[in-house]
Amino acid sequence: MTDQLQAATTPVTARPPAAAVPLKPVALTTLIFGAFLPMLSFFVINVALPAIGSDLRATSGELQLVVGSYGIAVATLLVVGGRLGDTFGRKRLFLIGLIGFTIMSLVCAIAPSIGVLLVARVVQGAAGAAVTPQVLATITSLLTGQHRARAMAMYGVAGGAAAAFGQILGGVLVEANVFDLGWRAVFLVNVPVGIVGVAAAIRLIPETKADKAQRVDLVGAALLALTLVLLLLPLTEGRPLGWPLWTWLCLAATIPAVVLLGAHQHRSERSGAAPLIPPTVLRLKAMRIGLLLAVAFFTTFGGFMFVFALATQGEARMSPLEGGLSLLPMAVGFLITSIYGPRLQARYGAGLIVRGWIIQGVGYAVLAVVALTLWPHVNPLKLAVPMLIAGFGSGLVMVPLMGVVLSQVPPAQAGLGSGILLTSQQTCLALGAATVGTAYLALAGTSWDQGGALAAVALAITAISLLMTPVTHQLRTSGKGA
Repeated sequence: MTDQLQAATTPVTARPPAAAVPLKPVALTTLIFGAFLPMLSFFVINVALPAIGSDLRATSGELQLVVGSYGIAVATLLVVGGRLGDTFGRKRLFLIGLIGFTIMSLVCAIAPSIGVLLVARVVQGAAGAAVTPQVLATITSLLTGQHRARAMAMYGVAGGAAAAFGQILGGVLVEANVFDLGWRAVFLVNVPVGIVGVAAAIRLIPETKADKAQRVDLVGAALLALTLVLLLLPLTEGRPLGWPLWTWLCLAATIPAVVLLGAHQHRSERSGAAPLIPPTVLRLKAMRIGLLLAVAFFTTFGGFMFVFALATQGEARMSPLEGGLSLLPMAVGFLITSIYGPRLQARYGAGLIVRGWIIQGVGYAVLAVVALTLWPHVNPLKLAVPMLIAGFGSGLVMVPLMGVVLSQVPPAQAGLGSGILLTSQQTCLALGAATVGTAYLALAGTSWDQGGALAAVALAITAISLLMTPVTHQLRTSGKGA
């Protein structure tokens, strides 16, 4: 992670650090913790999906939407939340977001139906989009030099830990079944934690604003949301419903929606406004390559997390805890690379991402072999080796991706570039559950068993990983051995 990550949130010049308003370690910890909760919420839910489906009688498509709706809400409102913080105060938006996230966690926990849960997940995602950008902007506006670098590294480790340990925590909470809460504990645990976070933020976090805030591109955000819904809804609901006419009409409508979004972004930029996805930044070669790599990684990663939870708790008959523990080796590999990634990035540059793609591909290939030969007689121990390899490789791709790409973008445009990359990250995590999940469910519903379907997904990710290695080579490499 680099200080250029700030761009998703503050595309304008922020006030310089003021000695009178330092960001103390305890305040920084509160900020990082606030950002950790929304990131954790995306991953912790996967292992609880089978229990949610059973309790609320939800279809597989509705379960995909439990994941996807949250991610799309975050993706479409991330930059909007950042610019609102620039205008009205970052501490204020952080508190509003964290309070909203906590309330919606409670609503999710007591949801009587899948419909209520889906609505609550959308609002929860919107609240999360108000929290995360304030963290990056506050760090950048109050810290400089090594202090800022360490804070950004902490943010990166928090993201890696959320992705790595989210499903393990979910498995522990569902399996423990405290007070007979079952899957509801996955959401309810956020409530006391969120209350503590709000109390700490009120007392500890200083208020900051941008010197000159830019207009919020609400039209662009609405068009992006419309495009994603037109794509996501038919992909998740089409298969279980037998692909009725409306699903095909929605898919066809994504084309004019994309054209309309692009036209609006061009018009907004020409008029001097601040578009959600600046076309001039997309013309940069490093950004185009970075976006392709981000789409490939986050779509497959988000999809795999969804699929793995269904497969291990399906024919493999693992408990939620066993399913979560199966991801522990991946979590360990991911966390190690989150901690040491910045050092490795300084040495290898883009060459580190190339290595990551290859290692990740090997891990998923070994997983496919295990699934084809041992299924359904698998357990966390039998899955440990491929999951460790895949987790280590995934971390080597994800951790340095943004820093390597943005280091090759002109400084004046790095801020906007990071906003695009973060938005694409959240979008693709959501779409992964829809696209990869639908492919898996379609295969598992035919003559294939769930092990064969999981192996097919793993081999597809292997192929994509290998295809991305020559693409990554188009980025400039640096350091020894790159």
